[in-house]
Amino acid sequence: MENSKAAKKKDSWLKVLLSYTDGSGRRLGTSIVLSIISIVSGLMPYYCIYRGIDLYIRNMDQVPVQDIVKWCLLALLFYVIKVISFSASTWISHIAAYHILEGLRLRLTDRFLKAPLGEVEGHSIGEIKSIMVEKIENMEPPIAHMIPEGSGHILLPVISFLALLTIDWRIALASLVTVPVSLVFMALTMVISGKSFTQYDESNAQMNSTIVEYIEGIEVIKAFGRAGTSYEKYAKAILDYKKFVVKWLSSTWITMKMTFALFPSTLLGTLPVGLYLTMNGHMTISELVLAVMLSMSMVTSFAKIEVFSENIREMQYNIESIQDFLTMQELPEPSERAKITNHDIQMKNVHFSYTGEDKDEILHGIDLKMPEGSFTALVGPSGGGKSTVAKLLSRFWDVTDGSITIGGVNIKEMPLEQLSEMVSFVTQDNFLFRCSIMENIRLGNPAASDEEVKEAARKACCEEFIEKLPQGYDTPAGEAGKRLSGGEKQRIAIARIMLKNAPIVILDEATAFTDPENENKLQKSIEELTKGKTLLVIAHRLSTITSADRIVVLKNGNIEAEGTQEELLASCPLYERMWQAHVGAKHWAVGVQKEGVDSCLAQ
Repeated sequence: MENSKAAKKKDSWLKVLLSYTDGSGRRLGTSIVLSIISIVSGLMPYYCIYRGIDLYIRNMDQVPVQDIVKWCLLALLFYVIKVISFSASTWISHIAAYHILEGLRLRLTDRFLKAPLGEVEGHSIGEIKSIMVEKIENMEPPIAHMIPEGSGHILLPVISFLALLTIDWRIALASLVTVPVSLVFMALTMVISGKSFTQYDESNAQMNSTIVEYIEGIEVIKAFGRAGTSYEKYAKAILDYKKFVVKWLSSTWITMKMTFALFPSTLLGTLPVGLYLTMNGHMTISELVLAVMLSMSMVTSFAKIEVFSENIREMQYNIESIQDFLTMQELPEPSERAKITNHDIQMKNVHFSYTGEDKDEILHGIDLKMPEGSFTALVGPSGGGKSTVAKLLSRFWDVTDGSITIGGVNIKEMPLEQLSEMVSFVTQDNFLFRCSIMENIRLGNPAASDEEVKEAARKACCEEFIEKLPQGYDTPAGEAGKRLSGGEKQRIAIARIMLKNAPIVILDEATAFTDPENENKLQKSIEELTKGKTLLVIAHRLSTITSADRIVVLKNGNIEAEGTQEELLASCPLYERMWQAHVGAKHWAVGVQKEGVDSCLAQ
């Protein structure tokens, strides 16, 4: 029963591997044929050498130089064919391999985009990095070498053995005398090593995650003087990984070396038996030379097969790991675009839990209407569910129960691409990609001209600080990111969204990093962005949403109250306390600034 399950699993990963080839199946097939031609051509010089030696021994009185030269030239010709065939085979297989790797990475990226955000975030950065970079890249050598070359190296010992049988069946058996024992050690190596693959993967992912965390958090580590503790965690992850790998390799060292040591049967089998048969007149000297050469050719193939067997196991494990990501749950979506006549948004009895369990529910029956062109604000204590509402509207997750509609159409009934076109999302964490500032803004509309990009930047109040950068709009984002404040990055994100020009805009804490000096500029950017659009704002700075058509107060996943600024100040104690706290903090900040200015003037 277990064997059948294992066989089924093996068939499964082989089918998966073949499905990855896409348009490269013919390339791999051609590469395999050329590899076989290369292997067979590599055996032919042995036969040519045998014929030349045989001619010389049989005609020592009058050496047929012309015939011997002919066989030498034939040996050279077959060698050239071998080299050309092998080069063409590896060239084609490498092209196929990189097409397959490209397809795999694009499939994974597409799956990440279509999977619920929580499903993606459930995996560590190190694990995702390991899959996207290391595991996929590690599949290149097996695909480029193992598949084409492996076919040839499996065929070569068969051909050599059949050739030895034509010489003498005893020399043929002698060429395999040590192979059974070597195969036993090879099987032991695979069993011992195989048990550690899962632990190796987990250890590698843990080390990757720790490294990424350490590098990304280096500023915080320095600021809080935690370099010692953080470095210890970082160093421990690397040390644990090193110890595991060393222990793993040590456990297979003896069996692996015995495998390679016993594969060559030439000295232990072929040569002694061949000499015995030659001395007793059952073989000629030239046949003995041919037998030794054929036996030595088998050694190379057996060694390659042993290495490829390790590669097969590693590739199988990598494919199964990749397949776990490729089979992540996707958000279901229709193939045809929905007909949307307006952009009214309505949430009906929306419940949501990241786990799907009632005990972990975050939103408890939210009912909310946002008419087209309206300005709605979500406020409330941290953990109340504000950002969750925004992410559900963008369909980063699906609601556990209830529905969200745009223009009367459930967002589940429209393609994700169509929903993305309608909804723009600006968060407090504004990411700049590794390209110029110009290209970062152009991400909102890849077809936009340079002038359209600059116009969006002007409307978002970005032009002033962009022109101060070393290369202006052409400054790489990595270099610019070190010079830009959080508020300036937010304005670049707003310029990007302006260029997209979606009818629905969500601002999730978009003013979080703004200082009082730049708040007016950011507010002006937001006003330009949201003209005539349906706007949903999540804000802690209550002064930025006083003009909202409706302010919704969320607390513990429920709507506490909703209304205009005046209505809530009169009827909602929670909102009134939040407003007083905000105003007090703002007055305090202004007071501190004034005190600092007065102090400077006094000096």
